[in-house]
Amino acid sequence: MIKSLGFFLIALFFNHTNAITFSVKNNCPFTVWAAAVPGGGQRLENNQTWEVNVPDQTLGRIWARTGCSFNETGRGRCQTGDCNELLKCENYGESPFTAVRYRLNIFNDLDFLDVSLINGFNVPVKAAPDTGHCGRSIQCSVDINEFCPKQLRVPGGCSDPCNVFRKDKYCCGSGKCGPTKYSRFFQSKCPRAYTYPKDDQPELSSCSAGTNYTVVFCP
Repeated sequence: MIKSLGFFLIALFFNHTNAITFSVKNNCPFTVWAAAVPGGGQRLENNQTWEVNVPDQTLGRIWARTGCSFNETGRGRCQTGDCNELLKCENYGESPFTAVRYRLNIFNDLDFLDVSLINGFNVPVKAAPDTGHCGRSIQCSVDINEFCPKQLRVPGGCSDPCNVFRKDKYCCGSGKCGPTKYSRFFQSKCPRAYTYPKDDQPELSSCSAGTNYTVVFCP
């Protein structure tokens, strides 16, 4: 009995510690500082790739930071997407940033990915499974910065209305909120992205658990 339980626990451990790889590529004509929680951060020049290994059964996100400057200890500041002034991110970024969010093998042996503009926009992004046999790619490929309403314009990006106005109808703090003219603006540019905290309209991309993915900035 004890021996059988030991084999069961070992099998359970390995079943829940499989690593999923996100290949994060910078296709932008400028430097970005990729960020991932979990995962940390990495400077990426044009056409460089960073591989992020994430444990199974994890919730997280990946985004690009721009306009960054870090010292030799990894401390500094980014114009967009900054994460507590650290090169190796430990927490989610500050608005604005375009996020790829994921839930790995949390429900029914499936992964779910989406693009979020809830924290605004800084660079276009695309995420796709590497196998080609599941789900479909998700993306926000339009450079929203070119069209950003003047009320949301900030250096390097297009901020979200909650961060700018601090009002409940944008932040959804009470749990009661709906689309606004600003969320509709973001949706008009990227219809499959989430655009406000209680948004439930976009489709999720789903794949079988164990799939690897590629995330591309400026696809």
